[in-house]
Amino acid sequence: MKLLRSLASICLLAAAALSVPTQEKRVHHQADLSDRAHDDSHGFQYDHEAFLGKEEAKTFDQLTSEESKDKLAMIVDRIDADKDGYISHAELHHWIKHRQRRYIEENVNKHWKDYDKNQDGKIGWEEYKNTTYGFYLGEEFDDVEDKATYRSMLRRDERRFKTADRDGDGIATREEFTAFLHPEEFDYMKDLVVQETVEDIDTNRDGKININEYIGDMFSPESGEKEPDWVQTERKHFHEFRDTNKDGYLDNAEVAHWVLPGEVDHADNEAKHLIHETDTDKDGLLTLSELLDNSDYIITSTITDFGGMRVDEHDEL
Repeated sequence: MKLLRSLASICLLAAAALSVPTQEKRVHHQADLSDRAHDDSHGFQYDHEAFLGKEEAKTFDQLTSEESKDKLAMIVDRIDADKDGYISHAELHHWIKHRQRRYIEENVNKHWKDYDKNQDGKIGWEEYKNTTYGFYLGEEFDDVEDKATYRSMLRRDERRFKTADRDGDGIATREEFTAFLHPEEFDYMKDLVVQETVEDIDTNRDGKININEYIGDMFSPESGEKEPDWVQTERKHFHEFRDTNKDGYLDNAEVAHWVLPGEVDHADNEAKHLIHETDTDKDGLLTLSELLDNSDYIITSTITDFGGMRVDEHDEL
């Protein structure tokens, strides 16, 4: 059912694993570059996966040495956006971020065809609304048990769509549709992420979050059930860390600090690290020959399935 599938995909928490404790699901962290430890003294697996994508770091050992070097040359050509023969820090940073965000791109691609009904490469609000809610709109949600909830979801979707639509033309480009599906990834959408978080938790609708609402969002005790230790810890976190102005509530700024924490840019650090380790002439730029001369950082039996890195017109940066 398209409605349910769509709602699942655009839910702010949809990307969180079910095993993650509830109190952590609202916090949006950057995707990891690799599951490996970043310790060059024990191998370069982290660098391989950061450069080539951790989902593809499985079967590159099936390639011969010459094949792997040919594939590396193709990848380097793609990273070199301005085609000047050199890879700058900015180009490498952009590439690693691209690999890091691959899961987002795959999610957007999966839904794009569902909503771009006229196949013009854009998605209008009416296209999205009719595909998602069209079955119910004619009856004003009369066939839905909880009409108020569905009307609220429609209003929320429309607000998010319009916020993502930066030029206000009512039509989402692929970039704008990505912002709609994954608002936490875009700076201009972060106020909306905070607003939606407050709306989800603020049950008394006073525009802020008190301790009972904060705990209630993550734990609903059964009759007579004792609070587990982690809930007690969260109460302490609310008062000591979340509520920075000590007024007993979380306002928008405090919610933003909670759910959108500032983080180290791991892609930037990895780009600097790779340049430092492979830039033989120390000019701050990488060439294909430098990468091939230092290929241990990129090519070993532990790295990548090039099937996920194929170079064709459908796999865009």
